[in-house]
Amino acid sequence: MKPTNERGDWFITATGRKQHILAPVLADIVIEDIAAALAKMCRFGGHCRVDCFYSVAQHSVLVSQLVPDELAFVGLMHDAAEAYLGDVIRPLKVELPDYKAIEALWEHAIAVRFRLPFVMPPEVKLADMVALATERRDLVIEHDWRWVIDRERVKPAVARIAPLEHREARQLFLERFEDLTHLGERPP
Repeated sequence: MKPTNERGDWFITATGRKQHILAPVLADIVIEDIAAALAKMCRFGGHCRVDCFYSVAQHSVLVSQLVPDELAFVGLMHDAAEAYLGDVIRPLKVELPDYKAIEALWEHAIAVRFRLPFVMPPEVKLADMVALATERRDLVIEHDWRWVIDRERVKPAVARIAPLEHREARQLFLERFEDLTHLGERPP
């Protein structure tokens, strides 16, 4: 069923802000909501090993550590739209053109809000793929993932991932944000 107005249906964020799905309110896009939501979202649609919870927040911190220093803030925020839309697994996302359009709307709003580039730099895309290869090695049931990794010619990072509980992941994300914004990377 289509929304009854051009702003779309709405939801309440972790900090109590009202957001319309088709009309993000820039002033109400805040790092506390992004950190809270990403910390509670499991990567791979929850299909990590049975004994593992690995959050999008921790993934975002990893990406921010894999890029050159001048792109660390962009790396940290590369999946911020998922805080408002959920982490849709890649095979499903390609089948949902409406979702992709809404995701682009939120990515643009977050880019404006946090003064991020509108186009993801290739270094961030590469770091995201390195993180993916590392996550698949460390956190997912063993499977033949070569088709993705070989296609991208990406090798996992050397360091192993130790998954954090969601409160720790939230704190790690917020600390990384504070470190990067305090250093003048981007204003909050």
